[in-house]
Amino acid sequence: MLRNLKLVVSYDGSPYSGWQVQPGRATIQCTLADAIERITGERTMPQGSGRTDAGVHALAQVATFTTSSSIPSGNLVKALNSVLPASIRALAVEDVPEGFHARHSAKAKTYEYRLYRGDVCPPFLANFVTHHPYPLDESAMAEAAGRVVGEHDFTSFAAVDPEKGLAEEHASNVRTIFSSDWRRNGDEFIYRVRGSGFLHHMVRNLVGTFLLVGKGTLKPSDLDDILAARKRSAAGATAPAEGLYLVSVEY
Repeated sequence: MLRNLKLVVSYDGSPYSGWQVQPGRATIQCTLADAIERITGERTMPQGSGRTDAGVHALAQVATFTTSSSIPSGNLVKALNSVLPASIRALAVEDVPEGFHARHSAKAKTYEYRLYRGDVCPPFLANFVTHHPYPLDESAMAEAAGRVVGEHDFTSFAAVDPEKGLAEEHASNVRTIFSSDWRRNGDEFIYRVRGSGFLHHMVRNLVGTFLLVGKGTLKPSDLDDILAARKRSAAGATAPAEGLYLVSVEY
């Protein structure tokens, strides 16, 4: 009997060229497919809730795949972790209904972006934060973050997606942001955003724009004009990948 399985994984994205399989490059998707094949003897390509970019991390990415294997879900977690590299960990596996899909069934996602504000970034954090020891108006950044809450057209914050037209989740660039805020945690200034979905590079482009607000190049109120412009050139540069984490996916 063919089973549909939901797999929750956590990974350090530093050694990988992103989620999606690419010829000749190490990716999360291909590494998982190899591990599943070793355990079940079947070649199947797990479908993720979204395609994280090269260097981006995940605390709880969700993927679905089908298998004829009768191995109990709990045993699959242990088996997968026995063959996966230490940079990828299976957290949970469960049987789900046939129609459940990691991407199409998702209702909301949460991302975090970590800025390290200390003068010297510890070397063991270098791949997991973006170091920014320079002056920033953090309260202005927090005000700017609040201006993207609600339903908006986020074209100004969307990179050109190489897969556009082939695997688009939505027909437009309109998304709903449920919460968007910055908070301090010691030497880290952390952006957390929860929304119905996200466009290619959208979170990193938001962070890059908030950094311009923090530097005084933009005012928090400029976010309204940037959203209205619906032009990528209106917003800030794309923030580096290493500070970004997919935190959770809701169904």
